Amino acid sequence: MTIKDRRSFIKKVGTLGSSALLIASNPMTGFAAEASQDKEAQQSKDVEKSFTLSILQTTDVHCQIHPHDELFWENGKSVFRKTGGYAQLATYLKETRKDKKYSFLIDTGDMFQGSELSVKTIGKAMVPILNHLGYDLYLPGNWEVIYGKKNMQTLLGSLYAPKVCANMYHDLGEGKKGELIFPPYHSWTVEGVKIGFLGYTDPLVPIRQSPNYSKGIIYTKPEENLAHYVDVLRNQEQCAYVIIVAHLGLSQQIALGNMPACEGVNYILGGDTHERVRTPIICKYAKVVEPGAFGSFVGKLDLTIENGKVIKDNYELVEIETNKLKADPTMEALLAAHEQPFELEINKVIGYSTLPLYRYFVVENTIDTMILNALRWRMPATDIVLSNGFRFCPPRTTPDKTGNIPITNGYVFDMLPVDSAVRTAEVTGKQIKDWLEKELNNVFAKSAEERFGGWVIKFNGLKVSFEAFAEKGQRVKTATVNGAPIDELKTYSICACERDGDPEDMLCRIKGVKNAKNSSYTLHGVMIDYLKENSPVTPTPPLAAEVLDAPQTLLTQVTGVDYQFR
Repeated sequence: MTIKDRRSFIKKVGTLGSSALLIASNPMTGFAAEASQDKEAQQSKDVEKSFTLSILQTTDVHCQIHPHDELFWENGKSVFRKTGGYAQLATYLKETRKDKKYSFLIDTGDMFQGSELSVKTIGKAMVPILNHLGYDLYLPGNWEVIYGKKNMQTLLGSLYAPKVCANMYHDLGEGKKGELIFPPYHSWTVEGVKIGFLGYTDPLVPIRQSPNYSKGIIYTKPEENLAHYVDVLRNQEQCAYVIIVAHLGLSQQIALGNMPACEGVNYILGGDTHERVRTPIICKYAKVVEPGAFGSFVGKLDLTIENGKVIKDNYELVEIETNKLKADPTMEALLAAHEQPFELEINKVIGYSTLPLYRYFVVENTIDTMILNALRWRMPATDIVLSNGFRFCPPRTTPDKTGNIPITNGYVFDMLPVDSAVRTAEVTGKQIKDWLEKELNNVFAKSAEERFGGWVIKFNGLKVSFEAFAEKGQRVKTATVNGAPIDELKTYSICACERDGDPEDMLCRIKGVKNAKNSSYTLHGVMIDYLKENSPVTPTPPLAAEVLDAPQTLLTQVTGVDYQFR
C-alpha cells in the first residue's frame, strides 16, 4: 500500500468512526433518522396532494320512507312531481359514494318524527334504516325530543355514527346546567387534512314544541360558546376547514353566519325550515345552505384541497328524482319488514280531497284549511278555531281510480304526528290582538334572530289583514271575528290542540286564557270522523289571513339575501 493509499484509507476510517460516534450519541440519526426523514417526506407528499372530498347532507326527512309527491314553484305556479324514498336515496348515495374516494354523510335532524310508522314504534323502526344508509355523523333536530329525553338518547345512541351538539345540556334542576348530552364537535381526517364539524340545534325547542318533550334538557344559544369551539377546532385540533352542522332554521343560520362569534367558520350546513338553498348564501363569516326536506334532496358540498388547504368549494342541491333512481333492493326489503305489521292501517283510505294537499306557503295552505274545517265541523259553536303553523308533511296530489286524492290513516299522522286533545278556552279581544302581533313577529321579524321556524298561525272564524314587513307591533291592519271587528273588551271562545306541558292558562301560545279545558275529542279522531262524513272535501284556502305587502303565495320568511324557494 502506498503512502497515498494509506492516507486515503485512514481518512475514510476516521469519517466512519465519527459517524459511528454520532449514531451512538443521537438515536435520531442513522437508520432512525432515515425512517424519520422517510415519514416526513411521506407526510409532506400527502399534504401536497391535490384531491377533492364530498360532504353529503340530508335533513328534515321526518320519517318519509317512501317516494312521495313534492311541490316545486316554477314559472309562478305550483308544479308537482315524485321525489324521495329511502330506497331511492340509498341508490343515489351508493352510486355517488362509489365514484368518490372521500365522502362524508351527515343528517342534521328531524329523523324520528313525522309518520305513523315512527309513532307506532316510538322511533325504533327508523334506527336500522338510518344505519343501513351509512351516515358518518348526526345532529339532533328540534323534533328528536318528541318521545322524551330518555328515548331521544336511546334512539340516537342506537345509531352507529357519532352525534354532535354543543348546546344541549343535562338539566340538574333549578336551571343548573350539567354536562353536554352529546360531544360538541367531530373531526374527519383525510390525507392528513382535518375537517371540523361543530353542532348546534334550535335553542327554542321548549317554546316551539310541547314543553314536556324536552324536560330534563337545557338549551343555550350557539353564540354562547361558538367562538370557544371554533378556537379549539382551529388551533388545538388544527382543522383546515370548519363546518357548523345546524338545525336552527335558515333565518337563524344566516344571523349566525353574520355574528363575530362565527369568525373562523367556513360553512353552515343547516336544517329545520325545509328551505331549498341552491346557491350558498354568503354571510360575513360563513356560507349558509339548507337542503329541503322529506328526503327529496341531498346537499352536496365538494371541497378541493391542495397543499393542506381548501382552495375551492362547490355546492349543489341534488333532487332525488324517483323515476330516475332504481330502488335499492336491500333497503326496500328493510322498509317492508319494518312496515309490514302496520301496513294495512297505514294505507287504509279514510277519505278524499278534490284539491292537492300541501303545506308550503307561509300564509295559508290546503292541509291546514282541511284541519281547520274539521275542527269547525266538530266544534261549531266556538268563535275561533286555531291550528299551529306547522311546516312538516309532504304534499299529496295523485288521484286514485275515483279521480280524487286519497287520504290515508298514515297521512293523518304525517299531518299531525301527535294525537293531541282538542282544548277550549276563553280570551279577550285584546289578548287576540296582542297574540296576533307576537305570532306575526315570530314569522316576519326584521331581526333574523327573532324569527321562529314556523309559518303564520292558521285560524277559522278570525279574519286578519296584515303587513308582513311593518314595524313590530304594527302589522295587523284589520281583524274581525265572525264578520265583526274585534272588541278588545269582549270575551271569545277558542279551540286548538293541547300542548303537553303548557301552563293551565295557555293555549296555542296565548297566555292568560280563562276556563281552559280538554274536550273529549282528539285531533286524529276529529279528522277521521270529518273525512268519513264529508268526503270528498275541497279545502280551498279562505283568505282568512291576507298579507298586504307581499304575495299571498309567499314561500319563505327569509328576506334581505339572494334566495328564492323553488
